[in-house]
Amino acid sequence: MRARTRKARRSTAVSLLLGPHARRSGLLTAGQSYVNAGAYSGEFGMSNTSTLDIGLVGAGAAAVCLIDALSRRNLPAGSLTIFEPSGQVWRGRPYQSDLEVVRVNAVPQDMSIRGGDDQHFAEWLTARGLMVGGPAVLPDPRSGAFFVPRALYGDYLEQSARAALTRLAADGWTVRLIRDRVVGAEAGAEVVLRTGANKRYPVRTLILGTGAGSPADLYGLSGAEGFVAEPYPVARTLSTIDPSATVAVIGSGLTAVDVALSLAHRGHRGPIRFHSRNGALPGVRQRPIHHQLREFTPARFREAAASGERFRLRDVLALLERELVLAGESLDRVVAEMRSVGTEDPVARLRRNLDEVDEPSRALRIVQQAVPEAGPDVFPLLPEAEREAVLAEHHRALMSLCCPMPPLSGAALLALLDSGRLELVPGLGDIRAAGRGFVLTSGDRTDRADVVINAVNARFGRINGAAGPLIDSLTRAGLVEPHERAGIHVERATSRAVTAARPQPQVYALGDLAAGSLFFTFGVQSLADRAVDIADTLTNETLAPATDRGVLLSA
Repeated sequence: MRARTRKARRSTAVSLLLGPHARRSGLLTAGQSYVNAGAYSGEFGMSNTSTLDIGLVGAGAAAVCLIDALSRRNLPAGSLTIFEPSGQVWRGRPYQSDLEVVRVNAVPQDMSIRGGDDQHFAEWLTARGLMVGGPAVLPDPRSGAFFVPRALYGDYLEQSARAALTRLAADGWTVRLIRDRVVGAEAGAEVVLRTGANKRYPVRTLILGTGAGSPADLYGLSGAEGFVAEPYPVARTLSTIDPSATVAVIGSGLTAVDVALSLAHRGHRGPIRFHSRNGALPGVRQRPIHHQLREFTPARFREAAASGERFRLRDVLALLERELVLAGESLDRVVAEMRSVGTEDPVARLRRNLDEVDEPSRALRIVQQAVPEAGPDVFPLLPEAEREAVLAEHHRALMSLCCPMPPLSGAALLALLDSGRLELVPGLGDIRAAGRGFVLTSGDRTDRADVVINAVNARFGRINGAAGPLIDSLTRAGLVEPHERAGIHVERATSRAVTAARPQPQVYALGDLAAGSLFFTFGVQSLADRAVDIADTLTNETLAPATDRGVLLSA
């Protein structure tokens, strides 16, 4: 009778946290429930005294990957406190409810939140009959691949998070969701987190998953009438723009593409211009292939790191070339494409990329698979001077190559360019508000715009502004060390924060905060892999005998 009572109490607590609609069907497995997490705050699970006491700051895609990884480990019941002040729990900035034209740029196999299971998202789609019908998930007509709307991917994130939370609750974990921002921290035997409401939460392990935040206001336009500081969700931010207005979009990457396609979808008639420093557009994703990496593998680089081996950039390129040669391909194709980013007219390159969606060569597709998979393991092995050189000389080309847009998006963008409705303006130097509009200077050229939309890359070169007070506090406490490139210093193998060249056993960073150390932290695939690293580290330390645990913590 007592066991039945405890089970009933736990079920009731789960329902309270998951929300008022917890009995709806729709999660990944039968009997679990789908709810809107945007409006709840609460706690579920049974209280416990486990040494696993985790504070997770941020509840976006990175958090979903981590919670899923924790829920699938053989861990003793612990406590998990999640802090997220925004209304987009689990979806984060990119995957809110939005227009269907705003799509992810990767196929389902590359969007799984479960490390080691690249079919998880594809199976989620198939289970709901979405892969074979409905206008939102029709295959790309040029590549045959599925690029789902971002909002649909957000549904997957929400439901995956709730499935993982339900598994943790069933295993006896206590989970709390705190709808408040963490603004400070104090070091000690526990890390004491302080929220904006001045409440304190002690945790033994702190995991930072704060994301990139909104784009930086590079030109000081905040507050100016007609300036759109944050483009997402475009269904809301673009809804009040006059259809005949002249629109200037800052940037020419994937976010800018989303903005242009969304404006066209809404029937915008006025001119649209991409103003950026270089005018480069994302590449176009080719028809997917399956390639089993043989030489350029994460395992090879992890073994090298464990043995203290270092790599020069020429060694990395030699391994990549060998990978391609074994597949009957040449590195020359990759080099030529990377060079084209800075030398070929962007519209001509876009047109060529669309024509090459089905090209016989697999070289680009192999590199697009190898770099995200092994990149976080390769980058820390390079000498610092070569890391800086890669970013200074090849960052733009790497992003264009490894973060391409779907062919359908590329074709729609080309149609806008060919029709004259969209123009690329490189050489952006300055933007200033002027009366009821803006003046943009690009070299000797001056343009006026009624509306300016901020679509710069929110990710690299800065810390999420909302997370700034917390990072500053952790820095003063000696728990993290800001990285000169971006985010904080982290250890590659475990994602632990590093200070004075030593890993901190209490603090981990997942996602954009690790970009300075690992660079290749973009993409769900990287988040899922790093989440597995963190979950494995916590598992090994928790299950190790006390004597071994002391060795692990001091390593």
